[in-house]
Amino acid sequence: MTQQIEDRYFGVGHRTLIKPSSGWRSFDFREIWAYRDLLGLLAWRDISVRYKQSVAGFGWAVFQPLMTMVIFTIIFGKFAGLPSDGLPYPIFAYCALLPWNYFSQSLSGSSDSLVGSSYLITKVYFPRLILPLSRVTSGLVDFAVAFVILLAMMAWYRIAPTAGILLLPVFMLVAMVTALGAGLWLTALNVKYRDVKFVVPFLTQFWMYASPVAYSTSLVPERWRFLYGLNPMAGVIEGFRWALLGKSAPDFSMMVISLAAVCLILFTGLLYFKRMEKSFADIV
Repeated sequence: MTQQIEDRYFGVGHRTLIKPSSGWRSFDFREIWAYRDLLGLLAWRDISVRYKQSVAGFGWAVFQPLMTMVIFTIIFGKFAGLPSDGLPYPIFAYCALLPWNYFSQSLSGSSDSLVGSSYLITKVYFPRLILPLSRVTSGLVDFAVAFVILLAMMAWYRIAPTAGILLLPVFMLVAMVTALGAGLWLTALNVKYRDVKFVVPFLTQFWMYASPVAYSTSLVPERWRFLYGLNPMAGVIEGFRWALLGKSAPDFSMMVISLAAVCLILFTGLLYFKRMEKSFADIV
């Protein structure tokens, strides 16, 4: 009976085989573009949920880096006396906290994006990559709000940005890609191993101390620069200080190492995410 139906509607010998794509064909970025409206809606949902029924609203995007800057200035700038490359320590620290806070919040959000949206994954099809990507995109709003305070601080200290500010979007893109690549690893692992959510805060804290947020890379011995450059956020933070505050040019050999590390994190993250994607709806 089945054979007769197939012959009637599809022709004799016609068969249609549907199976998941593999290899590079599985990376259909045109599909991501086709679902760009959904990406915007999910990003806006994350922003509205974050500040829903909040007294301060977007003020929390400024409060966190400002209070951290005050604590760093007292502990590391006054008590420990860490060098700030000739810059006032408050703006030295705040300039680093902007990309770092964006990265840490995006990493935390993207690592929980699949489990937190399980009700969507099990009911409707869409590219699963949209979920971690929306968390990384929504963090840009908080970054933009906090960036206004940095501009005010630069005016207060009479610091003019250098021509390197034209490369600021590049450094920001590196931070986004790093958060996305690491987030792809963590969110795919979190679907299978739910204790990953307990690892993320520890990983973020460890990563911050391994990044030049409260200190300058001038404190890192020369023989350790290659290893230190494997941390992509080190290059991002030094790039921000150079582009905005007129700090001496960063070690571009370290920047090249950081870019290579970013590409590796993103590439392996995409591979693992796509490998696990077919089982998300069953496990989550």
